[in-house]
Amino acid sequence: MTWEGYNFEDAILINENLVKDDSLTSLHIEEYESEARDTKLGPEEITRDIPNVGEDALKDLDERGIIRIGAEVEPGDILVGKVTPKGETELTAEERLLRAIFGEKAREVRDTSLKVPHGQTGIIVDVKVFTRENGDDLNPGVNKLVRVYIATKRKISVGDKLCGRHGNKGVISRVLPEEDMPFLPDGTPLEVVLNPLGVPSRMNIGQVLEVHLGLAAKKLGWNVATPVFDGASENEVFEALEMAGYPSTGKIDLRDGRTGDNFDAPVTVGYMYILKLHHLVDDKIHARSTGPYSLVTQQPLGGKAQFGGQRFGEMEVWALEAYGAAHTLQEMLTVKSDDVTGRVKTYEAIVKGENIPKPGIPESFKVLVKELQSLALDITIISPEEKEENVEIEDIEDIREVIGEERFIEEETSGMEVEDLDKN
Repeated sequence: MTWEGYNFEDAILINENLVKDDSLTSLHIEEYESEARDTKLGPEEITRDIPNVGEDALKDLDERGIIRIGAEVEPGDILVGKVTPKGETELTAEERLLRAIFGEKAREVRDTSLKVPHGQTGIIVDVKVFTRENGDDLNPGVNKLVRVYIATKRKISVGDKLCGRHGNKGVISRVLPEEDMPFLPDGTPLEVVLNPLGVPSRMNIGQVLEVHLGLAAKKLGWNVATPVFDGASENEVFEALEMAGYPSTGKIDLRDGRTGDNFDAPVTVGYMYILKLHHLVDDKIHARSTGPYSLVTQQPLGGKAQFGGQRFGEMEVWALEAYGAAHTLQEMLTVKSDDVTGRVKTYEAIVKGENIPKPGIPESFKVLVKELQSLALDITIISPEEKEENVEIEDIEDIREVIGEERFIEEETSGMEVEDLDKN
């Protein structure tokens, strides 16, 4: 049945009892691993002795540098402490002074520890260590492998995805209190409310038959198995419903939990299998202020895994153009994306509470200019303040001598010599 528009577009309403009773609660165990390899500069080492890391960050690591079982972890926490040899670099004046004072060489290693990724929380439930000394089968070049398992309990919530056994999937739009759910004549509240408009166009009638048979089977204490092409006939479904004391239509008069009034028409009610899918809102939610950028385009990376930004594509640009949102569009294409100097100045202005400066030239435009220059097209950017200099006749003569053929013609256009690319 439809309910106040909250099951529009296959959205699903569920009863708060499903959350309290853990009916749709799931346990998720994520596996993370860290390898200690042989490198050109020396072997990597799994250790608790990590440079520039405070004791507070190491409190849950054992003497080997591996997290203890039972520890509660959050994003950024160290799971496996690891250091990698760093190449010899020229010492700064400060380092030379410190070495002269203390007379010891600083450890030439960098921190490459395995950390809890962004958005992951939970409890450590298992740790496995594999080494060559114990005869474990490891990849070439790997001396030690540590696997850490993090368990998380996920209660059902708005934004999670459910489905039936007939391709009838949907996203939870609202978790209603038990007293607000529609209820049967005997006072039993519904647990899940689906949209009837999800049936006709999809033509997956199996979900309706499952609901009818589930209603009758629950009352009669049956276990029903109906093979796909050799299952219960229409008449057998009607008979089962009547045998259980329900109308043959399988529809029941429901009352609105908020008002107590009857709904306008009887509603199909019954029992069906509901499954929780792996598309959980906690894994999808993502936000970014600043973060990593692509080396070539200088635009933000994409996706939650890389802590990226939301893609504002060509068609989205058209939409803002259609609305005339010029300033918003300019922000999107410059300081929020690949205007390298502009985004730094903008961030600085926001921190200081000053007015945001004018945007500069996006890096993508500079990349375009370089690509055109690679095609032997001499492209230069002329700002509005500068006046374009006319090309002198002598310059044209010099170009003719270099090319060795007359490919230029004179045109009375803005008093300049123009190259005619169409004529030889």
